Amino acid sequence: MTDLDLLHFEQLKKDVQAQYLKEYTPSFEDISKWKGIDIIYFQEDLRKKAKGNISEKSFYTYFKNSPVTKLPRIDMLNLLSIYSGYDSWYEFKKQHLFAGELLQEEEEINEEDIVESEQTAQDSLTTTPRTNVFTTIEDIPSQNADLQKNNTDNQQIELKPELNKITKTHDIKSKKNFFKKNAWAIVTSILIMITGILGFKDEIFSKTHKYCFTDADRGVSVINTLEIKIIKENESPILYKIKPGECFYYSTKDKNLKMQISAPFYEYLEVNRNLENAPEEEMIELKPDDYKMAVNYFSVKDANGNPEQLRQKRNQLENLISNSAIIYQVYDNNTYGIERLDKQKYITLVTTPTTSLKNLNVIEMKKDNKGKIISIKFKIASTDEKNQ
Repeated sequence: MTDLDLLHFEQLKKDVQAQYLKEYTPSFEDISKWKGIDIIYFQEDLRKKAKGNISEKSFYTYFKNSPVTKLPRIDMLNLLSIYSGYDSWYEFKKQHLFAGELLQEEEEINEEDIVESEQTAQDSLTTTPRTNVFTTIEDIPSQNADLQKNNTDNQQIELKPELNKITKTHDIKSKKNFFKKNAWAIVTSILIMITGILGFKDEIFSKTHKYCFTDADRGVSVINTLEIKIIKENESPILYKIKPGECFYYSTKDKNLKMQISAPFYEYLEVNRNLENAPEEEMIELKPDDYKMAVNYFSVKDANGNPEQLRQKRNQLENLISNSAIIYQVYDNNTYGIERLDKQKYITLVTTPTTSLKNLNVIEMKKDNKGKIISIKFKIASTDEKNQ
């Protein structure tokens, strides 16, 4: 990377800004001041025209700071060049040469040089024949094979009394040692069994209970990831996350169970069970929170709908949301963590057909005693570029 490359990138950013301003009118003409909805619309236009995407994190890294001190990856440079009307990053630089600048294509690696270097390395590994460290031992003629020519086959050997006594004593000691060794093995086995029982007593004496969850109004599996907190006396709560359509398995030797169940689109539920009489399998119904479901439906359904459907969605949201509602959008970066939107700006966002709305998640929603939504906190998830 050279200083000229950084200057070229600053030129490219201006071309990207000019290309976007041909069709859109963001909050600010300067691309470094874009945020929130402006960035979402720019990402959408980039996907349509260049068939690619840059993450929100990358946008803040390379477009919010000027001049940049670090050049983006080549795939991002090519993507932005294509969006600006060029074939590639190289072609863009070629069309914007500075005075005296010589642009060279990357040198290709000579395949013959690679083969030659590999052959040289192979030739350097010289092998030497192994020498046999064993010498042949010639048969040596046995001398004095008959060291005792006397025939002793019929000789009788009489053990002395002292030798017999030593032999008996040795046998007794051997038996005692054998008993000691076996006794230690038996004791060790017993200790291992006791340790195993103590270590796995919960698994041995516990009982597994199965809980499945269904939508109380629709009779189908819940559509959200559930958060289940197990509450035990004098202990911190234990949190479990259950994916949509899956059941919750819980093993315990306790006699009572207390669960707190929550999900983004369902009302909070607390379950208390006496496990001595409770069945091992149970179906638990969760009551939908109609307001949260409605806003989620308006946000992600029919993103490519016709103008009449969008108008109906706007009217429905106008009736659901209070005029004084507090609405926040949460971001995944440190530069711009949260943004507040008014009611009309939020309705415009969730009724504008863009693919980004498929990633909209309602984090929290509150309503007053009249049923009007007074608070919304949401996030549009994005996938950061790898190795960025």
